[in-house]
Amino acid sequence: MKKTILAAAAFALTFSAPISLAAQDPAEGAPSPGQIVAQASAEEWVTIAAEDLLVMTLAPDGEGKPREVIIQLMPAPFSQGWIANIRTLARANWYDGISVNRVQDNYVVQWGDPNYDNPEATGEAKPLPEGLRVMDEDEYRAEPYHDSSTVVLGVDGPADLYADWATHQKGWPIAGDSDGWSWPVHCYGMVGVGRNYSPDTGSGAELYTVIGHAPRHLDRNIALVGRIISGMEHLSSLPRGKGELGFYAADEADNRTPILSVRVASDLSEDEQPLFEYLSTESETFAQYAEARANRRDPFFIVPAGGADICNIPVPVRRVADDD
Repeated sequence: MKKTILAAAAFALTFSAPISLAAQDPAEGAPSPGQIVAQASAEEWVTIAAEDLLVMTLAPDGEGKPREVIIQLMPAPFSQGWIANIRTLARANWYDGISVNRVQDNYVVQWGDPNYDNPEATGEAKPLPEGLRVMDEDEYRAEPYHDSSTVVLGVDGPADLYADWATHQKGWPIAGDSDGWSWPVHCYGMVGVGRNYSPDTGSGAELYTVIGHAPRHLDRNIALVGRIISGMEHLSSLPRGKGELGFYAADEADNRTPILSVRVASDLSEDEQPLFEYLSTESETFAQYAEARANRRDPFFIVPAGGADICNIPVPVRRVADDD
């Protein structure tokens, strides 16, 4: 069963160029991280390609209101075999009619075929489309695209509990080791591939998203393929399952939220394609924003923290209006 997603953990990092708090007293009216992001220039925002977006439509809520979730898929070099499978599954309409089957408090929401490897399965599993790739466990990590222009956490300061270093690159939170490998990390809203016991690595038919404290112990143990960039509230607010590991028990079948469709955004008509941008993690504004997240000096805060973990510096993403 997909029971490899079990607990949560966090880690502490400091910037590679530590800030002297004694030399920088909290300034009256210092800008908040949000205010810094709002001042970013148009050139510092990066358009997310429609091919890298999934549009997941859930059944309407109890009041009949539509529910849409947008997932951004990860860029190379990470998890590309699983991501190819996800596009294949979406383009075969395989995800249509599956459901959210597991909601574990402070941990994950998981969706897939309710009759596939589910403790409460009652019928036959859907056949998977042909041509899906099979990945090895060494593909949970990749050679890094680290460069000196990015803000690196945990290099000269205390070591990350889960990696030798962590940073943001190409808009994503990444960790790595001194042997030259890097991997994406389990922050809130990240999307991963459910799997069974090793050597199974999952196909992409079972997916989950983190809805709690960052479970970093899962890094390099499960493939991460993307993140929720819109509609997270439709998943994080679902009723918690009372079955094992948060799966919905037999008497909770009505709590399973149907997934009506999942489409690759580039396959939709132009006027249906959602438009999103992320703040370049190589930009000057992102560096200022990251520092402000680590050392809040806006009026509410009393003592700057002096550091932040990688998951406490979420990459800003914004939806772009059609007429922008």
